[in-house]
Amino acid sequence: MTISDYASLLVDAGEYSGREDIAHIFPRLVGLAEIKLNRGLRVADMESTTTLTLSGGDASLPANFLEAREVKTSASVPIRAVSLQQLTSSYAGNSGMPTGYAIVGSTLKARPVSDQTLTMTYYAKIPALTAAAPTNWLLTKAPDVYLYALVNEIAIWAKDVSAAQAAQQLMGLALSGLTIGDERARWGNAQVVVGGVTP
Repeated sequence: MTISDYASLLVDAGEYSGREDIAHIFPRLVGLAEIKLNRGLRVADMESTTTLTLSGGDASLPANFLEAREVKTSASVPIRAVSLQQLTSSYAGNSGMPTGYAIVGSTLKARPVSDQTLTMTYYAKIPALTAAAPTNWLLTKAPDVYLYALVNEIAIWAKDVSAAQAAQQLMGLALSGLTIGDERARWGNAQVVVGGVTP
């Protein structure tokens, strides 16, 4: 049977783990698996672009924000990420076109201070898989990642250390394959540019 949605994932995860008594905790296990996947997975399918409106140089980040890829001014000029200390010391009291930003909690602080809009490309959280939202890009693209992540969570819940370790290894292999495929899709035809002085 192909894993195509939330219900089929529940069935396969139960079969692979040998636990048919997980339906009542399945939503929690899916949530735990997604938390762990969001911590480390960074692939093109997670990228999203949004507009941030600065007020006093600050803007709230999207609820699904994980990590910034690129931030540009309203003139499409990229600005760079800097430490909060550098942002504070270098731009204290200045206003004008932002050239640097730092992320503090759920806020992006751009300096010099401006009230313009920024365009941010960022890594977004994996859309939560639920009975009401039974599929997402990750389940469609790499159902094995979800399956092994859930089998791992089931083994942890069941306090089965050897099964958890085995599932962790299988999940690592599935994630590695997903990452390699992503890198090939992004950079497979890229040319190497060697820096430095040419003789």
